[in-house]
Amino acid sequence: MNGLMMGERCRSSFARHETFHPRFGWLKKAYDEANRPGGGTFASADAPVRLGVGKNMVNAIRYWGLAFKVLQEAPNPERPRVPLIVPSSFGRALLDDEGWDPYLERPESLWLLHWQLLRRTSQAPTWWVAFNAMSQVAFTESELQARVSDLASAAEWSAVVPASIKKDVDCLVRTYTVRGQGRQTLDDVLDCPFRELGLLERAGHEDSKWRVAYGAKPTLSSHVVLFASLDYVTQHAPESRAIGVARLATDPGGPGRSFGLREVDLYAALSEATRGRNDLVLTEAGGLRQLALATDDVANTAERVAAQIYDGRLNRLSA
Repeated sequence: MNGLMMGERCRSSFARHETFHPRFGWLKKAYDEANRPGGGTFASADAPVRLGVGKNMVNAIRYWGLAFKVLQEAPNPERPRVPLIVPSSFGRALLDDEGWDPYLERPESLWLLHWQLLRRTSQAPTWWVAFNAMSQVAFTESELQARVSDLASAAEWSAVVPASIKKDVDCLVRTYTVRGQGRQTLDDVLDCPFRELGLLERAGHEDSKWRVAYGAKPTLSSHVVLFASLDYVTQHAPESRAIGVARLATDPGGPGRSFGLREVDLYAALSEATRGRNDLVLTEAGGLRQLALATDDVANTAERVAAQIYDGRLNRLSA
């Protein structure tokens, strides 16, 4: 793994969350603000009142909306240097009042958002490195900071302030777990819903040593795994009609790394999700397991898989 790959998969973006991890309800607030007529800039004087938060939290809500790809930038004809912030197709499908899960009541929605956070082009490079570019099983926060700094330099990004990376690492930990040694409470989950995914766990008794939790996840739907696998194909192997399960499990940016799944876990999920399908088939020959794609439109197939997650309600995920 080199900095060139991170430069291709991520945007240079550090500490734009203003030290605030994503809070319960923030993404819906972000969507509704951006969905106002004419789009939202999140810069108006009354934005804190509309969103019910402090001014610095407005910037954090804007950032997380963009980072989770429920929002996107659009040209602003009145002020070309200040882009409008508008809902993305994914954001509309998920968070509109008539969308799949506007209040994120289903764990599948949190897994889809986690996938969107890391997929290309990620605006959370520290998060991307933690899941995709740490060679050791367990790592300290200082080791993660050093790795991010090294890859940012190799990607030839403008000098990144070490303090910004440190803020990112601290925010990442608080996104997926709590720092205390006690058991996680309901208040902890409500504070940040992504903690219920169980993706990051303490390594040993050190307060600042962590590891990505590998293995099957009880709340991770097989159809979410299949959707992410197809989405990965559309991004990185669009002409392919088959992709190895081992590649999906181990490629940086693939569903295995993003969801903390071993090849055996990924294969089990794909086997369940493709059972009874003719357009998507798992094959095995000579020890090579592959997901065969008997379709000319993988992106459309991915949308239909996403609809299965939400009781067959088809929403477009691309413009």
